[in-house]
Amino acid sequence: MDTLSYKTISANKATVQKDWVVVDAENQVLGRLCSEIAKIIRGKHKPSYTPHVDCGDNVIVINAEKVRLTGKKLTDKVYIRHTGYPGGQRFATPREVLVKNPRGVIESAVKGMLPKNRLGRELFTNLFVYAGSEHPHAAQQPKEIKF
Repeated sequence: MDTLSYKTISANKATVQKDWVVVDAENQVLGRLCSEIAKIIRGKHKPSYTPHVDCGDNVIVINAEKVRLTGKKLTDKVYIRHTGYPGGQRFATPREVLVKNPRGVIESAVKGMLPKNRLGRELFTNLFVYAGSEHPHAAQQPKEIKF
């Protein structure tokens, strides 16, 4: 028997095929959309997936301000951050965040679904979120994906 045919191929930075993908967030539920985006960024949809390598695709998200939250999450969910000063804890609801920075809701959701290490920080740079329907990545010829 030829044992070489059973070798597992482990991807590395040089052998990875990275594509560009466009996702339209209009009328999509936030958590369901972001979990699919995180899978694509991580590369879990590819047969050559390797856990310790950035083998996912670059994802462009358009219409971020038109994302949907179910139930009363738009007013009841709370994002907590800290300024770094004593008593500097700040709270914001998704409604406030969408008005101030429409990209922030999707970015924080996807960031929470990626690994919490150096690889996760590197993977997060493969996400490009835009509030409107226009994006400056036409030269990369991204493929559109529907969820």
